[in-house]
Amino acid sequence: MSDELASGLRELAQDAETPPSVSGAEIRLRAVRRRRRRFRWTAVTVAGACAAASVALVVALNPTGGDREDRPSPAASPTAPPSSPSPAAPDATVDLSRRMLTVAGRELPISSGSVRYPTAGGRMMVVSKDSVKALPMFAGKYLEKVAWVIGLRAADGTTNFVGTLMADEKAPGNYDITTGWIGLRRADALWLYKQLEPGAVIEIRGAATPTPTPTPTVDLSPSATEGTVLPGGTGGAVTSPGRTADTPVPPVSATPSVAAVPAE
Repeated sequence: MSDELASGLRELAQDAETPPSVSGAEIRLRAVRRRRRRFRWTAVTVAGACAAASVALVVALNPTGGDREDRPSPAASPTAPPSSPSPAAPDATVDLSRRMLTVAGRELPISSGSVRYPTAGGRMMVVSKDSVKALPMFAGKYLEKVAWVIGLRAADGTTNFVGTLMADEKAPGNYDITTGWIGLRRADALWLYKQLEPGAVIEIRGAATPTPTPTPTVDLSPSATEGTVLPGGTGGAVTSPGRTADTPVPPVSATPSVAAVPAE
């Protein structure tokens, strides 16, 4: 191509060129606006997708359509009653039916109230300790000094005691003879006295089983009745020192051995 032709084409292009209708600053501003519109559109699209996913999840969890008739009213919903805290475990337990007091893994035989004076059950707290205290004994007819006494009190103000049963140490674990308080053997009462402190809780459970107090028995065997005259005239042969059962007993004269002297 010749230089003249190239110059002619450039002149033709310059004549046909139209100047821009806006300035460079306006072009940059339009570009910024386009970017903002694209960002807003993207945000709206993402929000719409999240909303659609939420609606789909609700429909999947509630296939009935979520009608108000199908929803239980708040008043009809069952409400669980508030649970009350369970009481703490007692420090010692008394089983009246077994005649046994259990504390720290050790079992101590007891004697509780008789049929006329039953021992009250329930939870009681240790409120006092006395090395010696007078307590009623045997139907409450008299007082006896009792060693190693632990005073108890229930929530309603009822009082009771645990102490040494000196009158009959065979009773603990076998039969009940007190006027309602709990009797122990001396060694067990001393150990328990050292074990429990004021504030400790003793729970008394069950009910005592009536058991008759044992009575002395009479041995009626020949060896036991030898030389003894029993009521009613029965029994073994009467013996005297130096004589045996086969030695004949001399007859006893019925006449007086001393003659009566007539008065002058």
